[in-house]
Formats: sequence, structure tokens, C-alpha cells
Amino acid sequence: MDNLNLTTLQKGQTMVNDVAIDAFAAGFRGSLLTSKDMDYNEARTIWNAMIDRSPGLIARCAGAADVVRAVRFARDNNLLLSVRGGGHGIAGNAVCEGGVVIDLSAMKSVRVDPQTRRARIEPGATLADVDLETLAFGLVLPTGINSTTGIAGLTLGGGFGWLTRKFGLTLDNLLSVDVVTADGELVKASEKEMPDLFWALRGGGGNFGVVTSFEFKLNPLNTEVLAGLVVHPFADAEMVLKEYRQALEAAPDELTCWVVMRQAPPLPFLPAEWHGKEIVVLAMCYCGDIAAGEKATSRLRAIGNPIADVVGPVPFTGWQQAFDPLLTPGARNYWKSQDFASLSDAAIEVLLNAVRKLPGPECEIFIGHVGGAAGRVPTEATAFPQRSSHFVMNVHARWREMGMDGSCIDWARDLFEATKPHSVGTAYINFMPEDEGDRVETAYGANYGRLAEIKRRYDPNNLFRMNQNVKPMAAVRAA
Repeated sequence: MDNLNLTTLQKGQTMVNDVAIDAFAAGFRGSLLTSKDMDYNEARTIWNAMIDRSPGLIARCAGAADVVRAVRFARDNNLLLSVRGGGHGIAGNAVCEGGVVIDLSAMKSVRVDPQTRRARIEPGATLADVDLETLAFGLVLPTGINSTTGIAGLTLGGGFGWLTRKFGLTLDNLLSVDVVTADGELVKASEKEMPDLFWALRGGGGNFGVVTSFEFKLNPLNTEVLAGLVVHPFADAEMVLKEYRQALEAAPDELTCWVVMRQAPPLPFLPAEWHGKEIVVLAMCYCGDIAAGEKATSRLRAIGNPIADVVGPVPFTGWQQAFDPLLTPGARNYWKSQDFASLSDAAIEVLLNAVRKLPGPECEIFIGHVGGAAGRVPTEATAFPQRSSHFVMNVHARWREMGMDGSCIDWARDLFEATKPHSVGTAYINFMPEDEGDRVETAYGANYGRLAEIKRRYDPNNLFRMNQNVKPMAAVRAA
């Protein structure tokens, strides 16, 4: 941190005063990185390889005091500010150009109290970090499906995965947060303390501050679940999808089953002749008694004539990591998402036509089913917008070569447009790319107005704007 020279750190057209920079560096307990440091390029690299930004300063925080100092430094010097947790967000808002990145990745503590069934988790922890600690005590927090995802962004945007139907969204299990607000103060928010801010943080993304600690309730879970894949040929896709949606009508909360349509990767349990061919995959998990799970999954597993059925008892930690090899960092990614109230025949036809036009071997369409416990929470209870039992479509364009940008992005956008007539308008904010800022208001539906008012009170100058941005109410009225 000696002789820190931030030649690219600017506010407007004026360099930040050296005295202010030196004062910030002198009191910072973590590490400060600039383009002159060996670790800088690694620190500015995130999961989505399409994002290539060069911040003026990366502030790797060691604790809440560092976060407070970094927020105040950015605010006082009118600097663009972004916040990095796991760096997994599709929009790439974890990194800004020319400003300050508050990097929370070193803050990874997960502390479990098995007596109270609670966990205190820092924002740099990944889902793998969380699972390893909680499941050691036979407890679990419902999270997502990729273990390298960061807990912070997942929670603030919603958080759904294999256990959502049984235990709710990740944010439904949130009890309190310590958060640094735009005025540089560390406060606690919960149902009883600053309840309006707590409401907004449960689904409002990074719009309202930097969370330095999450307190969650945990749920009992056997370390082993019934989970796996049933793989069908794409020629049977229409039949499979229609029977799939019927089977879900009687599914218990313990059962989750999602659909993936893509070209078959070289999985060891698939015959070689299917590698690279279009397939339909039913990915399922039953988080209760194994014998009951065999009965609950039987209808789904009886659909058609699958190429492979590899559903069986597995450790939940292993199942949580099953899709990690298909979602490693370093690829270029672009997503589009819709919420469907039902998986209609017309929507199925649109989806199947898109699979026939896959632009690359890693591109896929994912259909998640969200309901159960998560669907029994009132819409107005949290900022998260869609509480009815519904299907989430994620159009996942993924490729390696820059020359494929146009074809892959166009494919995702075309499918998004084609599915609009079948959607309900809301969207999962964590699945939205950076070019969907104009969609934020409709994505939040009836909850947007309250979010904008709370934003006005806690961040009137929109310091926290590197996100799917909720504009302060005054800005909305002036627009």
C-alpha cells in the first residue's frame, strides 16, 4: 500500500486528491490493488469472460471496518463503486471501469450454531463453503445449484435451488444482516430493526448497501438425498415436457425436478453415440426419506424410453456440485430469463424450435420449477417479485470464441422475444444480463414502487448503481 498511485481513479475529469488516497490506504486492514500489482488482473477477472473492465482500485476487505472505509472513500470522492462477492453474476456488475471495487472474497467465514440452528455467514463465502459447514451438523441452507456461486449475490437476488420447494428461497431463511449503507454507516437490519431496509434487501439485489454478514436459520437434512439425471432423446422432447408438467402437479415439496435441453456433453454414463446430440434431461432431487423418494420420483422416471437413468442415493454436497463442470469460469456467457405461470403447449413449441437452432455445444435452455414453500409466501412479504408456483426459463448462451458473440447472443434474444407472449412479465433478477436495465421495473412488478421509495431514503444519490438498478423515487418521478 506504500506510495499508492491511482492514476486511473477519477471523479469526473479530476484526479482524486493524493491526501485522500493516502488517508484511505493508511487505515485499511486488507489489501489495495492497482494495475501495477501482480494480483490485479486475477482480481478483476470474474466468472463471465465477456466482462473485461479495469477498475482504478480493488479494495480487498478484511472485515466490516474496511467496507465502511471503502464506501466512505467512494462516496466522498464521487467515485463509481461496485461490489464483488463471489463474482459469479451474469451481468458482471462485480467489476466497474475506472472506479473502486469493494472485494469481499476474502471474507469467507461460516459459523454454525447447531443448538439454535443458525449460521452467521460472511459475504465472500461460496455455496460450497456454506454446505461443508452446515451439513457437518445435519443442517442445510437452501441455496442454488452451482457450488462456486457466492452466497451474497444469490441471497440478495432471491436464491432458488434443489431445496426451495421444501425450505423456501435462500432469502426466506434470512434472519438479519449487518449492512453498510450509502452514508457509510454499519447497521443491523431484521424484521424488528430497520424492517423496511430488511424487506428491500430480500430480493432487491445490491441496491441498498454492502452486506458484511448474513444471519440465516438452518433446516435439518439427511446428508444423503435421492437425486440424479434421466436423459431422453430430443425426438421425444414434446412428449417428455408435457408429461413432466403433469407429473409436477402432484409432486410433494420434497421433490424438485428441472429440465435442461442442450447437446449432450461427454458424460461417462451416456453412450458415445449420443455425445454432441440434442437431449432432454430431467434433473431431480428428493430431500426426504429415500424410500419415499423412490415412490415420489417414479412417475417422472416412467416417462418415455430414456437413454439413461442415473437417479439414486447420493451425498447432498456431491449433488450440489454435479453441474459445476458445465459452469466453470472462463467461458463467455449471456442469459435471458422469463417467468411462466404454466408450461403451455405454445411455450413448449417455442422452446423446442430454439433447441433445434442451438448455436453452440454449450448453449442450453434450463427450466426450473419454483413453488412449494417458496410459493406460499405473500408477494408483498419480501421484495422478491414472483411468489406463485411458476416455471423459470433461463436461456443460457455459453461459448468460447469472441467470433461467436453475435450468433449466441442473437439466439438468446430471439428466444426471449418469442416467449414473451407466454410469460408473466416478472423475472429472476439474478438471471438478467447487464443490458436489461430497462426491464428492472417490470421484473419487480408490484414491488417496484416500494423499492424505489426505500432506495430514496437509503441511497438518494444512487451510490450503489452497479447492479440491476432500482432508481431512487425522486429520479423516477423526474424521468
